[in-house]
Amino acid sequence: MSIEIWPGEPYPLGATYDGLGTNFAVHSEVAARIELCLFDAEDRETRVDLPEITGSVHHGYLPHSGPGQRYGFRVHGPFDPDQGHLCNPHKLLIDPYARAVSGAIHWHEVLCDYDAVNKQPRLDYRDSAPFMPRSIVVDPYFDWKNEHNPHTSWHETIIYELHVKGFTQLNKEIPENLRGTYAGLAHPSAIDYLKRLGVTAVELMPIHQFCTEPGLAARGKTNYWGYNTLAYFAPHGAYSSRGDHGEQVSEFKHMVRELHAAGLEVILDVVYNHTAEGGRGGPTLSLRGLANAHYYRLDPRNRLDYVDYTGCGNTMNMRNPYVLQLLMDSLRYWVVEMHVDGFRFDLASALARELHAVDRLSAFFDLIQQDPVLQGVKLIAEPWDLGEGGYQVGNFPAQWSEWNGRYRDTIRDFWRAEESTLAEFAFRLTGSSDLYERTGRRPHASINFVTAHDGFTLNDLVSYHEKRNLQNGEDNRDGESHNRSWNCGIEGETQDPEINELRRRQRRNILMTIFVSQGVPMLTMGDEAGRSQNGNNNAYCQDNEVSWLDWDNLDVELLEFTRKVLRLRSRHPLFRHGQFFHGESVRGSNLTDIGWFRPDGHEMTDADWKTHYARSIGVFLNGHGIRTRDKRGQRITDDSFLIFFNAGHDDVVYAIAEQLNDHLWRDELYSAWPDLQADRATFHAGDRVPVKAHSVRILRRHELESPMSVRLSKPSARRYQLYKYAR
Repeated sequence: MSIEIWPGEPYPLGATYDGLGTNFAVHSEVAARIELCLFDAEDRETRVDLPEITGSVHHGYLPHSGPGQRYGFRVHGPFDPDQGHLCNPHKLLIDPYARAVSGAIHWHEVLCDYDAVNKQPRLDYRDSAPFMPRSIVVDPYFDWKNEHNPHTSWHETIIYELHVKGFTQLNKEIPENLRGTYAGLAHPSAIDYLKRLGVTAVELMPIHQFCTEPGLAARGKTNYWGYNTLAYFAPHGAYSSRGDHGEQVSEFKHMVRELHAAGLEVILDVVYNHTAEGGRGGPTLSLRGLANAHYYRLDPRNRLDYVDYTGCGNTMNMRNPYVLQLLMDSLRYWVVEMHVDGFRFDLASALARELHAVDRLSAFFDLIQQDPVLQGVKLIAEPWDLGEGGYQVGNFPAQWSEWNGRYRDTIRDFWRAEESTLAEFAFRLTGSSDLYERTGRRPHASINFVTAHDGFTLNDLVSYHEKRNLQNGEDNRDGESHNRSWNCGIEGETQDPEINELRRRQRRNILMTIFVSQGVPMLTMGDEAGRSQNGNNNAYCQDNEVSWLDWDNLDVELLEFTRKVLRLRSRHPLFRHGQFFHGESVRGSNLTDIGWFRPDGHEMTDADWKTHYARSIGVFLNGHGIRTRDKRGQRITDDSFLIFFNAGHDDVVYAIAEQLNDHLWRDELYSAWPDLQADRATFHAGDRVPVKAHSVRILRRHELESPMSVRLSKPSARRYQLYKYAR
């Protein structure tokens, strides 16, 4: 059958519908010609050459072709593995710019140009189309109905990391056909839960079209987490309740619109460091067949092999301008067309590797820095990869925030009573100025988290010392072995009431610490309600009840306590400074903004900061010491707070410092007494405040209108003391 095709345009890349037809454009620096493969409703294939080449972009315009058209590409070019080229027209390729992908990969050796016996590449003449999904032409129109992005400021942001399917799959208030989908997350019951919890943003685990690795599929498992991207522009089709022939795009937009209407931002966890094509012997699905040697980092000593900084077989080649264009076009698409509010970059250090070492000023970050579309969105780095020198916490550019691994490790160690300096804990509590202030960054550069999707849940962090990953089918070899966890005395579930009470208190301790810390708090799905994975700390392949949120068995007491802590943070700007504490007198008064105390009520000394076995500390936060101004430039004031942390195994009695002699203090929150209500105790300077072992007690200054006349000595208050003694 003869098909009319016009020259078309080289940009934009991908399939672009204009109301009359569709323009197709695809980049390959090595292809001699590229066939556009069209599939009808019966999956019959028709091929036509893209008629024009501009630079290295092959393009053509197909009149009368529109949304729902299924297509792919076949590339005619060199198959020269020694030079890194793996073009094979017998392999159907997904469009790297596909806005939607229909169907799933059916793993078969025909997908790989590889001789598994001799472990060498070889040209396979079998057609891979029967085993491949299809790219889809989509309709770009959507009625956003005057939707507006919330634009929540960084210091007001509270992030909730969730999995689209895992969060909604077992929620019986969501209609069954919507569970596990974008529409399910947009359902009023899901949104109401998030709003009542008090978070301001959802960070979605990967929703770019992804696939399950062949090894997992052979074991009957799936890639549940989604860190195995196939197409950077396409929302994952399996999360659509309406179908995957383009409907996933409109359903995703509907979800964003509804979340925005509720004041919730949408942040995407994106995986631009590697793709689903894996390493040597991996399948030819898209980029490998287009221009393998240009899209991926190849070993210069043997171009059959891939440089792997990701642990997933390959690493994207950030030195190639078309790779940079692919990633930048993808980011802009999700902001402009899909209206998302930010991105969390998986293994972001890999994106900064232009040669071998991580380069803070690499081309990728330079491009983001100057891009006008990305100036107003939230950018979060996972500041490490698996290569040498990949741990880069504190070293990303000024406009970036980072998952603060130092915060995670310090807070875990503190609450399991490991020996460390209190100065390290104080740094993390006050925004990690030692990591970020020297480069002009603010506390919001620190994303404060103790748990995430990768690792123990909060419940399991206080219940297990050893991982229990046998269900993954890897003989418990996978997952982190050094978890910095404490089982409180018994491994796993127990009926011991004292152990269970200690675990409940430990969960409250960690939640309270996160939400009174300066920086941006991140809560992991279900931690607020006691979700457990039964000790599995790497549930990446558990698309089942192990990973899903069990709505019928939420820990209601913990959930209500978490809401209470979040309300405290939201109501008091003292816990969300826009700038770091300086330990200096507040202008116009005789006050300092922060002070640190021993349990006896005396201020911390030089020796105290260096005491490795100390597990208790008190901190005074001055509500008149907030340096951040409101949007009109007016000064912000708040109540003052005293927080007593006791991570030790014995009860401690804190003395309220005599310097606070004009203060009346009242209980606000106490992890050992979660039902604290109207009968809150009050204290004066010099009074003794009992703090149970493994607990946090927060006191709030009463009667804000009373004058204050406190001055804390500079050796205790000044930030440089922490700098000096954290080393």
